Amino acid sequence: MIGRSAVLCLGLGQLICWGISYYLMGGFGPLIAADLGWSRETVYGGFSAALIVMGLTSPLVGRLIDRRGGRGVMVSGSLLIALGCTGLALSHGLAAYYASWGCLGVAMRMTLYDAAFATLARIAGPAARRPIAQLTLLGGLASTAFWPIGHLLAELGGWRFAVFVYAGIALATVPLHLAIPDGRYQVPPPTDPRAVARPRAVSRRDRLIAGALFGLMAMLTSFLNSGLSAHMIAMLTGLGLTASAAVWISSLRGIGQSAARLAEVLFGRRLDPVDLNLGTLAALPFSFAAGLATGTSLVAPIVFAGLYGAANGLATIARGTMPLVLFDPRTYGAFVGRLLAPSFLLAALAPLVYAAVIEHWGNRAALLLSGAIALVMLAAAIGLKLVFGRPLSTSPETAG
Repeated sequence: MIGRSAVLCLGLGQLICWGISYYLMGGFGPLIAADLGWSRETVYGGFSAALIVMGLTSPLVGRLIDRRGGRGVMVSGSLLIALGCTGLALSHGLAAYYASWGCLGVAMRMTLYDAAFATLARIAGPAARRPIAQLTLLGGLASTAFWPIGHLLAELGGWRFAVFVYAGIALATVPLHLAIPDGRYQVPPPTDPRAVARPRAVSRRDRLIAGALFGLMAMLTSFLNSGLSAHMIAMLTGLGLTASAAVWISSLRGIGQSAARLAEVLFGRRLDPVDLNLGTLAALPFSFAAGLATGTSLVAPIVFAGLYGAANGLATIARGTMPLVLFDPRTYGAFVGRLLAPSFLLAALAPLVYAAVIEHWGNRAALLLSGAIALVMLAAAIGLKLVFGRPLSTSPETAG
């Protein structure tokens, strides 16, 4: 098992690593473009390059965590975030800029949720569900914390100064990741009272169906998260909000994420991950409907940011916990790493796709695109529920 202090350290690490890497572009993208004189597509292409690298390295990182544990992998990722941020702050040309984002891509795959989830699954097996939900509580506040922090740092010394500070903050996550225990889950014998239910996708056909539906939802979730992380502030500004209002309203996304995750931790102990996924994705389209009313009411963008954050927060928990009941948790890292690889590659296109949609058709068209994607995700969730929606075992291992 994994203790509370280790979960807390992992959660703090997620808060910091998400804030200084994945959400970096959402806070500094327009400033970087203005400073370097590059097009929006060129600047956001760096973030896309990082996501491509995440996809290419995903299977390898998953195998490394399965075989050697997450401690060394995540410590190395912290150091690479510091290196990537330093390179980004010093870059003046395209080669250095994109190389720095490539470094950050490897680092993000080694430190963010999917690495942490695989680490917990290796240590605790099916009992990793509760720790997975708990560590996302702090991680969900990354944009809420670091978009305002980044805005303040940039005002004090420019975006390069802010990213230099981020590099220093990255080093603070090294001791947090060193606190990860180095254990491996062992399956109890069938006669052991701790024995748990078999994976729901046992046959090759079932694994293909479950993997396809899970992979589709992961891809589209990552696409939305990537696109909105890079453009939410700019979109709200384009829909009529002031820059400061767009920053604080966008930050409500993180509060929505963590509030929803706290509710899941407190009240969702026996909620089936497949049911959680279905309910979450049923709420997602309504967030984009609220976003379309931005400009006519201040309440609308608040509902948009908060509801999208809540849905995205629970979808992250569902993505981390569904493989524990669908597949063999002993191969979580390698198997899920392969399933997630396409999601990183598709997410790499999202900042560019959103930038092009906004430039040619406007911010409301980007929200309509998001709503259509949310409906496809809901259809996949319904399919997964129909085929694999059997109830969880109520043994201690699955009850958390």
